[in-house]
Amino acid sequence: MSRGVRETIESIAIALALALLFKTFEAEAFVIPTGSMAPTLMGRHKDVDCPKCGYRYTANCSDEADRNGVERNDPEYDVVECTCPICRYTMSVDPVDPENMGRNAQPSYTGDRIWVSKIPYQFTEPERFDVIVFRFPEEAETYYIKRLIGLPGETVKIYHGDIYVKGPDDEDFSIVRKPPDKLLAMAQVVHDNDYVSEELIARGWPARWQEWGLSDTSHWKISGDARGYHTEGTPEGDVWLRYEHTVPSDFNWKQNLWPPDYEPAPQLITDFYAFNTDRTRSRYQTSPDARGLHWVGDLILDCEVDVQGDSGSLLLDLVKGGRRFGCTIDVATGQAVLSIDGLDAWHPQAPTEIRGPGEYHVQFANVDRELRLWIDGELVAFDVPTTYDELGNDVPRSDANDPGDLAPVGIGSRGLKLSVDHLRVLRDIYYIADNRHRNNQPLTDYTNRAGVDTYNHRKLVEFLSSPELWDTPRGRREFAHRAEQVFPLGEDQFFVLGDNSPKSADARLWYDQHYVDRELLVGKALFVYWPHPLRLFIPFTDAAVPIVPNIPSMGAIR
Repeated sequence: MSRGVRETIESIAIALALALLFKTFEAEAFVIPTGSMAPTLMGRHKDVDCPKCGYRYTANCSDEADRNGVERNDPEYDVVECTCPICRYTMSVDPVDPENMGRNAQPSYTGDRIWVSKIPYQFTEPERFDVIVFRFPEEAETYYIKRLIGLPGETVKIYHGDIYVKGPDDEDFSIVRKPPDKLLAMAQVVHDNDYVSEELIARGWPARWQEWGLSDTSHWKISGDARGYHTEGTPEGDVWLRYEHTVPSDFNWKQNLWPPDYEPAPQLITDFYAFNTDRTRSRYQTSPDARGLHWVGDLILDCEVDVQGDSGSLLLDLVKGGRRFGCTIDVATGQAVLSIDGLDAWHPQAPTEIRGPGEYHVQFANVDRELRLWIDGELVAFDVPTTYDELGNDVPRSDANDPGDLAPVGIGSRGLKLSVDHLRVLRDIYYIADNRHRNNQPLTDYTNRAGVDTYNHRKLVEFLSSPELWDTPRGRREFAHRAEQVFPLGEDQFFVLGDNSPKSADARLWYDQHYVDRELLVGKALFVYWPHPLRLFIPFTDAAVPIVPNIPSMGAIR
């Protein structure tokens, strides 16, 4: 054997050995198979552009492949419909529909490819809210990926969408609060005002953002496309824009039922996941849980504010359980002051960068019993903690004098000239406290003490849209029936959940044990290195450019 050939063989052998060592001890690539961690990580899915409002969203396509990711190539499993989270239009994505060919095709993509590091947990303890890969306790040759929620020795409780923990030496449970970066990364879009359907406007459907007040005089001017708002800030009192969750239904779109023949009414914000609205050819109806079966009161206001004066105040407001959580920013000094109805002595304060005229990106959140404010992406540090204790606001409220949770987000002016646009409403993840195996039936919090659903799912959706029922004995009883689940953890045991709570086979639902042993941990998910390629076309043709890297979707996993 010549020296050159021998050196080549030796080099290849060394490279293979190094690769094996790297895979064994350092890092490994994984493909996300399902949508249990959507939208943080994507399993097999479609990227869909809504033809009515233009919003781009993703729809689950896991049914098109088996559990090992192998395509079924069976038309009965093709995803044929999905629903936009903004305008709620259900569109056809049927691959055999002639209208969905060429440029109009909505192809299915395999899941994100991610790097998982095996190093961190060899030297440091796993941290709560890490995204981790582990071997499934009931089938050790199968890898799962979930978010780490409970740590060794803790007892974990799920109630009303939130996580509570109790340590070995604690007497009571305390709520778990997400770190600021995790909170924003995990937030789900409820409405994005940059994607207002012109067809809905033409049909007389009310805008989600409306001027609010008792005066007959209008103090806000709405842009022609209903995407931007302006006030001169001239009245002495406060002038408000408020968000009402007035969404069309599938019935409105399919029956062509619009004002004045149909009177739209605001609804509660729920745990609706557009990702879960996929319907296959063999499944006639979308699962009810895709419509959202649980009220979500933990919300985030996200907007761009153009301050056009050097005096006056910017007002921000979030409502949960009929109680107002506010932030007032004096643009002359930049000072922000927080407030909560009923807590007269609770007024955390902080300086901000909002001083005088300028454009500012503002985010205001009431999540996990904590108020947070970001200005231009920077978290504002207040002089005292902005957390609060249980306030008894776990039941929605609304009446003739105060819309309450039916208009839960507001932005206002107190003598300040300003414009606002790029308005978004986001919600926190709602963790469902259901641990039953029910043959793919929707998971729900609403059960009686015998573990029986208190409503069928259609009636539950109707109940959540009927404020006249909430504060009745019947309504209070139904909200009181929301389930809670408790999971004790021993030494070296971890509790995990998926971000897509209605569709995640996570530790809540495992048969033999509701935890992951330390020895089953594989590593920490660090980076999406290869999402599906971008779909670009050669000009004047229906031919797609092959393998265009999707750089915007690459990045660190939070």
